[in-house]
Amino acid sequence: MIEVTIDSVRISLMTQHRVVVLREKQSPRYLPIWIGAPEADAITLRLQGVRVERPLTHDLLANVMETLGAEVQYVVVSDLRSDVFYAEIVLEYNEREVRIDSRPSDAIALAVRVDAPIFVAEKVMDEAGRMPDEDITSAILEGAEAESSADVEPEDLGAFADFIEELDLDDLGGE
Repeated sequence: MIEVTIDSVRISLMTQHRVVVLREKQSPRYLPIWIGAPEADAITLRLQGVRVERPLTHDLLANVMETLGAEVQYVVVSDLRSDVFYAEIVLEYNEREVRIDSRPSDAIALAVRVDAPIFVAEKVMDEAGRMPDEDITSAILEGAEAESSADVEPEDLGAFADFIEELDLDDLGGE
């Protein structure tokens, strides 16, 4: 397993899609995961230290686990199948390890509430992880006027190109 941190939660101004960007602790490699708006808000609120008057769903989950005596050991983005990410919340409960299936966004939102580490399975990072590459990023952001070495035309990128145009990737890999 590879330990990661939350680099950022981003939003496309054109499509309103959200993505959480996880960055490998020992490398500039990152993993973008598309998430829903409520989960993006839940992660962002906690990371920014915003307190809400009443518990949100992830706060409630953390409170229930604490009340029952379960402790979140870590969360892991464990699999990628058919372009869908899977995660697990790993708990210690009654002196045994319990693994709970979860969407990555919910697992991450819980992890930030209980200060649990976040991991990504090596096979997931190897398959979907990305390294910041200024030349490719610049070409995508500038509309890729010339064909790239992979012969990808800007129009072939569709909605993804629109989303990429809205991202500021210059800060990936920075502290």
